[in-house]
Formats: sequence, structure tokens, C-alpha cells
Amino acid sequence: MNTKRVLGTIGAVLLAGGVLAACSGTGKEEDASGTADSGFTYAVITHSGPGDAFWDRVKSGAEKAGKDYGATVEYNADPDPAKQAQLIDAAVASKSDGIVVSMANPDGLEESVKAAVAAGIPVVTINSGVDRSAEFGAITHIGQSESVAGEAVGERLKSEGLKKAICVIHEAGNVGLEERCKSSAGAFGAMENLQVDGTDDAAVQASVTSKLQADPDVDTVLTLGGQYAVDAVNAVGESGSDAKIATFDLSEDVVSNIEDGKILFAVDQQPYVQGFLGVTTLYLKSVNGNDVGGGQPINSGPAFVTKDNAAQVAEYAAKGTR
Repeated sequence: MNTKRVLGTIGAVLLAGGVLAACSGTGKEEDASGTADSGFTYAVITHSGPGDAFWDRVKSGAEKAGKDYGATVEYNADPDPAKQAQLIDAAVASKSDGIVVSMANPDGLEESVKAAVAAGIPVVTINSGVDRSAEFGAITHIGQSESVAGEAVGERLKSEGLKKAICVIHEAGNVGLEERCKSSAGAFGAMENLQVDGTDDAAVQASVTSKLQADPDVDTVLTLGGQYAVDAVNAVGESGSDAKIATFDLSEDVVSNIEDGKILFAVDQQPYVQGFLGVTTLYLKSVNGNDVGGGQPINSGPAFVTKDNAAQVAEYAAKGTR
């Protein structure tokens, strides 16, 4: 995908959203802050929620967009695809003006997403499910190509002279995580998947520690979420291994560990952008009939955070927006 075109699309979305937010073209009264109450309600339904550094940023981005546009954002999450589908059905029943949904398990959500579209409710997918988004009738998908990001990670690790890696999968059945490992392995070479229980940080650390102790040839630990990279840092210390650590996704702790040289790099898919642009896309559909993206996905990443630029990112990570 042409990077300049993608960045231009995102810039146009943000500019258009800002202009529309500043207008009172909806005819609604403005509140004390000067923001017009648009009267719109958008449902944001994800497969993971508050308490996870990544998804906290998605939620913050969505809520900030709602505040900017005078819209109500109802954020709900459930890791169970059946329950996530029920949340989509509830949004349809309540006649939501639009739905933002992450599709870690597209098959489990297909019927509900298609039902929302059939009911005339615009849907935007974010984060996971890019390959099925258009098929289900969504306006667009906002996220990063996991295959492109994974390949870039594998090539970067290989350029470091590393030889044998484990890829730590913290959520079973998540198609996006599986694609990250697969694409990274394709570019890197010797990489083995390690399934862990992502709901228990102590268990994640113990699993990585055990693997490093059992196989001293492992010189690389690739994690797929920021908090698990911190678990890996602790595991490397506990096991006495010299393995290097890299990760997908950021947190304030990850940035700090990059600055300290304990993590090589992180791949930032900019979750705040996914939440903000998800709601922005729906708002533009509501007030101006726009289909942002022209039927093509909008890339929010990947961007690499290394020791060279970590200090710049740290400022925003501390605010909870990176």
C-alpha cells in the first residue's frame, strides 16, 4: 500500500472530522464546552477491554472522538466471540447510529455483523479481521497489516544476527496473533510458537522462563503484546538467559524498557488511532454520507519504536495515547 496515500487519507479524515466537529450543522445545541450535541450514539465492541494497556488506548481514542463530535460512545468488550456477537446484536436492537468492532474471531461474529449491515447500521472493523471486513459489509478496516508487520519484524530480528526465536501467543484462536507469528517466522527462520495464558502474567513469565531454561539455544523472545514483553524481561532475568526481546504493541513500561536497552524494539500499530478513527469514520458517515477509505483498509501501523526514538514516544505513552 502507498504510504503517502495512507497518511494522506488519515490526515484528510482528521481534518474533515475537526471541521465538522467545529460546525453546528446538526442543528443541535452546544454544551458548556462549545461542542454541539450531535445526538449520535456509537457502539464500540472489542474482544478485549479495560485493564489491558493496548485496549485502554483504543477506548481512550474512541471516547475522545465522541467528545469532539458531541456523540455518545458506548464501549463494551468480551473475549468470548458468542458474547461479543450478543453485544453487536444489542447495539442493533437499540438502533445504534454505527458500530466499531474488532474481529479476532471473524467466523463467530459473521452473522451478527452482517445483520447489523442489513439493518442499515454502518460498521467499521478495527484491529483484527481485515481479510473478512469487506466481505461482511463493513465500510472499512482500521489497523495494520499483520503480515506486513510480521515480515518487517522477522527481517529486523534477522538483521540483528539472531538465530532461534520463540513467538509468545497470549490468546488462543486470535487470527491476528497467529498471522504475526507466521509472517515473522517466514522472514526470520527458526521460530517456534509458545502458547501461554495471557490472563495470568505470572503464568506467562513462568512459561517463558521454563522454555528458556529448557532450550539455551533460544536467543530471541518475540511477544505480541506490551505487557507480555515486560513478563519476558522478567523471565530472561529469572532464567539467566541472554535472549533478546522484541514485541508488538506499546505501553509506558515497554517504552521505559526500550530506553533501558532491555527490549530491542516494539511495533506500534497505534491503538489510540484505531479507536479515534473508528468513531470518526462513523461520524462522517452520519453527517456527510462519507465512506472513508474508499473500500480499502486504512493502515494505523506499523511504526517501530527503538532506543533512538523511545524518548519522543515516552511523552505520549505517559498520557495513555501511545
